[in-house]
Formats: sequence, C-alpha cells, structure tokens
Amino acid sequence: MKRLVFAVTNDLNYDQRMIRICSSLATAGYHVTLVGRKTGSSLPLVMHPFHQKRLHCFFSKGKLFYLEYNLRLFFFLLFYKIDIVCAIDLDTILPCFFVSVVKRIPRVYDAHELFCEMKEIATRPFIYKSWKAIERFAVPRYQLGYTVNQPIAEEFKQLYNVNYTVIRNIPLFRDIVIPQKPERYLLYQGAVNEGRSFETLIPAMRDVNARLLICGDGNFMKQAKELVLQHGLSDKVVFKGAMLPADLRQVTLLAWAGITLFDAEGKSNFISLANRFFDYMHAGLPQVCVNYPVYREINNQYDIAVLVDDVSSKSITAALNELLMNDELYTRLQHNCIVARKELNWQEEEKRLLHFYQTHFD
Repeated sequence: MKRLVFAVTNDLNYDQRMIRICSSLATAGYHVTLVGRKTGSSLPLVMHPFHQKRLHCFFSKGKLFYLEYNLRLFFFLLFYKIDIVCAIDLDTILPCFFVSVVKRIPRVYDAHELFCEMKEIATRPFIYKSWKAIERFAVPRYQLGYTVNQPIAEEFKQLYNVNYTVIRNIPLFRDIVIPQKPERYLLYQGAVNEGRSFETLIPAMRDVNARLLICGDGNFMKQAKELVLQHGLSDKVVFKGAMLPADLRQVTLLAWAGITLFDAEGKSNFISLANRFFDYMHAGLPQVCVNYPVYREINNQYDIAVLVDDVSSKSITAALNELLMNDELYTRLQHNCIVARKELNWQEEEKRLLHFYQTHFD
C-alpha cells in the first residue's frame, strides 16, 4: 500500500478540494495523510477515510508564519513514513521538495492557481520577487503535477516545460431537492481575499433588494467589514465566517443566487476556475460570474450564469437584480444547473485523479 502525504497551509476542516482528493485516493486503497495547520480557533477534526495531522505554529501570518510552518512541515515529513509527497500550491513546495530529495521519493505538485499572479502577491514587488524565486527554483523540479484548468497547465508548460494534468475542482454529485426559498438572499462563499471585487460588490448592494451572506474568511475581511460600515449596509451584508462543508452546502442550497467575481488585475484571477463556480451549480443555484475565458467557455456550453463584462458596482447591481426579478431567466438557469451537474461532477474528475496516480506510481 503506497503511502501518500499531502501538505497544505490551511485548516483541514474547510479544504473541500483536498477532502475530495484524499478521500478518493484512500477509498482506492492508498494510505493517505493530509497535513495542515492548527490555529487557536480550529475546531476538532472532522473524521474522513484518510489520516490527518495538524501542525501548531506560534506565528499566524506573514513571513514568520511561512518560515515557521515550512520548518515544522519539513521535520514532520522527514520523520514520517512516506512513499510519495505532494505539495499543494507554492507555500508548501520547498519542504516537500527537500524531503523528497533526502528520502529519494517521488514528488507531485498540485497547483490550485498561478500563485505568484494572485493580486495580493503580484501587486507587492518584494513579496512577488520572493515567491517567484521559489517558483522558478522548485516548479521545474516537479515534473509530475496537476492543476485545475487548461490555461494554467499551459502557463506552467510555457514557463517551466512541465506537462501537468488537468483535474478540476468539482463537487461530488449528490441527490438534491431544490427547497422553497422564503428569502431571496445572495451568497458569496470562499476566501475573503484581495482581488475578489469586494470593493465594488459591497457598494453594489445599496441598490439590490436582498441580503448578501458572505461565508468565508481571508486577508480582506477587515477591509470588507469597513466597506459595509462605510456604505451603511450592516443590515444587508452579513459575515458568516468560515463554515464546515456540510453546513455550507445547506446555506448554499437555500440561497437564491451565487456570486463569483474577480478583479482582472492579476493573471491568476483572469484564468481562474473557482471552486464556488461549481459549488453553486451543484446546488442548482444560478450565479453572477465574471466573463473571463474559462467561465465563459463552460457557460457557453451549459448556460448556468449571468456573466458580467466588468466588475463595476453598476454592472454587478444590474446582474444581481436580473436574477432577483427575471423569473423566466432564473428558472432556465436553475434547470440548466441541474442538467450540468450530471456531467460536471467529482465522480468524473476522480477518474483522472486515480489514472494519474495509477499511471505514475502503481
């Protein structure tokens, strides 16, 4: 039985992508361990068919956190029995690389995004140069890997001559019943980070007759709350914080429409394929989404979203009101979501994941 270890920097309970990946591999017969961080607010671990390990750090953010976490991760991996180690994104790539060299074991890179091209990194020259140096050193040394869409895979091929498989982050297909929705509330779920258009989304709510629930946490939370106060929207915009996946699915199912927005600043955003885009679809939820290439390609095929050409408050307001007031449009998009989820689901993506590991390691 091959022993696989996956390393992330976040709290394991909320990482739906890694829960899916690790569960699929564990069910297929691999011995799987997922390593993450423990914070002061971490809830007890939710049980899954794979092993889990949290590393406690004294520092919670910034350079000192990454330094401390990488050192703790290196020594944990060094003394843990491993056959294959997988780094999840750039922030765990170095300890996984060095451990794979010391132990002479294979290494895999799972790239959720173009890490260096995220707005919070790309707009800060020193931080960008630091992460870019790590990327240039490490990614070419990870010849085996996968990412979430074809444009990102092509970018890695062009930059570092690596051929990464595409495994999209799509939810497990579950039978659902669309409930009655007494309140037509809007939903943003996911990281509350820079580059997610909160600067224009929150003011847009002034002219939208509905509440907005924000389910998540991140580096823009303080600014987002200040924007709500600044625009007098405390009764309209509600911050729910990070939610466990099972609870979040219920909130999503009861929502009226979802929101997937990114600033065009930062190449990672422009060629992204966000988890929430599929999470809304699997709940039968029409959404307002940016008209960027990957989303447009899927929407052209399935017609599940209202796409906006820019993320101005005016455009967001118009699109949200269209979903709230145009029942004919809403019903069509909702029906298309139900149809699309039968084709776009984790049961199909899982086949690619298992083929990757069976091809390279069995």
